Amino acid sequence: MSKVHNFNAGPAVLPQAVLAQAQAELLDYQGRGMSILEMSHRSKEYEAVNAQAEARMKALLGLGEGYRALFLQGGASFQFAMIPLNFLPPGAVADYIVTGAWGEKAVEEARRIGEANVAASTAEGGFRSTPAAAEIQLSPGAAYIHLTTNETIQGVQWAEMPDLGDTPLIADMSSDIMSRPFDAGRFAMIYAGAQKNIGPAGVTVVVIREDLIARGRNDLPAIMRYSTFAKNSSLYNTPPAFSVYLLNLVLGWITDLGGLPAMEARNRRKAELVYGAIDGSGGFYRGHAAPEARSQMNVTFRLPEEALEKQFVAEAQAAGMVGLGGHRSVGGIRASIYNALEEESCAALASFMGEFLRANG
Repeated sequence: MSKVHNFNAGPAVLPQAVLAQAQAELLDYQGRGMSILEMSHRSKEYEAVNAQAEARMKALLGLGEGYRALFLQGGASFQFAMIPLNFLPPGAVADYIVTGAWGEKAVEEARRIGEANVAASTAEGGFRSTPAAAEIQLSPGAAYIHLTTNETIQGVQWAEMPDLGDTPLIADMSSDIMSRPFDAGRFAMIYAGAQKNIGPAGVTVVVIREDLIARGRNDLPAIMRYSTFAKNSSLYNTPPAFSVYLLNLVLGWITDLGGLPAMEARNRRKAELVYGAIDGSGGFYRGHAAPEARSQMNVTFRLPEEALEKQFVAEAQAAGMVGLGGHRSVGGIRASIYNALEEESCAALASFMGEFLRANG
């Protein structure tokens, strides 16, 4: 079997070492005579996987007591509603900083539940950047502040996390979690669908401060409360057990490679290869994001004509590179270069971009 270069935006590429281990353990997990897919989530073997995943998550983020790592379902889209349901009481306001399509969706859901103020938005410029500090207009006494650290569709990422004071800061990190070091202790809550950087589809990670959990409403259905999952160590109901198992293996892989500093160095090398091909094309390839806000995870760019973009995607796929079409809402090209993608894939893409330019520029 020949492997393709997988640039899909999610579900996305997984580490080969993790897939190999899962394959080896699939039929008989730890000598139990059955697959972990068949195992009770109340078994000591699965409870150990669940506990290790939480410990690894917190260790990689440099977090200790006072935080929980929860494993939920429903994706980041469910969190768009669950956050305001828990933390936006009647009469209060939540601030949202919007830098792309996913931030817009988060605000839309919050407004179904309560008052959500857009403290800053880069929509007017076509979502090409992140706002400067002076552009962020926060509400006095806001219940929380929400931002998206990396926008997959527009390819925009916060180069540095903004200092927004003492209001609880909540971040959707679905597409750049565990890709670089940052001060996780500045956040009251971090959440991420696992299917881009840290695992398969089916599990959503929520890393949340215990004092924020305590502030949540207690009149919601139990399944919608963070306190329910914290009290039961994510085992209130049947969890996405196999997805958590794979997530735990990916976290172990990141740890073994050297943690978040090693991930950042690896991801920076990959991004430089692709952005180098864009910048060296004389304008044939046009990056969407402003250089200072370029994503290290999702490289988005356009060609002179839509017909050339379709040709680019088709020829790239024929050369073994899949998932390069831009999001259906914006078109263009998007190369998602998440943690597990190897540097050789980015080198292959950069080389292909040079060849395509010579043939069609």
